[in-house]
Amino acid sequence: MIGRIAGRVDWKGADQVLIDVRGVGYLVHVSDRTMAGLPPAGEAVALYTDLLVREDLLQLFGFPTMLEKEWHRLLMTVQGVGAKASMAILGALGAEGVARAITLGDARAVQAAPGVGPKLAQRVILELKSKAPGLMAAGAGLSAVAAPRDDEVIEAEAPVQARGRAATPAVPGPAQVRAGYSADALSALVNLGYGASDAAEAVATVAGEMPDADTATLIRLALKRLAPRN
Repeated sequence: MIGRIAGRVDWKGADQVLIDVRGVGYLVHVSDRTMAGLPPAGEAVALYTDLLVREDLLQLFGFPTMLEKEWHRLLMTVQGVGAKASMAILGALGAEGVARAITLGDARAVQAAPGVGPKLAQRVILELKSKAPGLMAAGAGLSAVAAPRDDEVIEAEAPVQARGRAATPAVPGPAQVRAGYSADALSALVNLGYGASDAAEAVATVAGEMPDADTATLIRLALKRLAPRN
């Protein structure tokens, strides 16, 4: 199993990128969202990957974080959701958006992905509703961005415009930071004795209303939602 690719961007297409790894080119399929975040040709890049194996086909799919890769694998457990549909959903919503949509039962958000109809969107919600909290709770540990190490970039083989450039350490983006906040808040609520599904729904609702909320704020406002109402 190929779980990670690190090298230089050699070429970018509509939904796939060719990554040169020490002279060997790997064609990796990515979502629109991931493609938009890739560096230009000649620059160092790293992606977590999932290998799809069929009798007549081998395809690599790339993801900026392990969290997004795990959501891809979970989405494909739904009947009718193949790799193409999963990538479309992740491209439209991102890992954080997928988690929120499933937790809140928002089938319309899932349906916004190209090629995903209302019946399939509803099936995604129904089949993954109970599984979403577990992956959300793991978000903090899986949200680190893949980044090439210095020893994975061979300067002698790099094109002129890329020579002399060291691999740039990856800095977690806003989505990764928010996923970490949500995961920490969910973990805290579960430790307080709340059910995983109820806690996940409360955190997802607050995160949707206040995208910039930190862990403490998420916990405080989620507790208000979880409090018994007279």
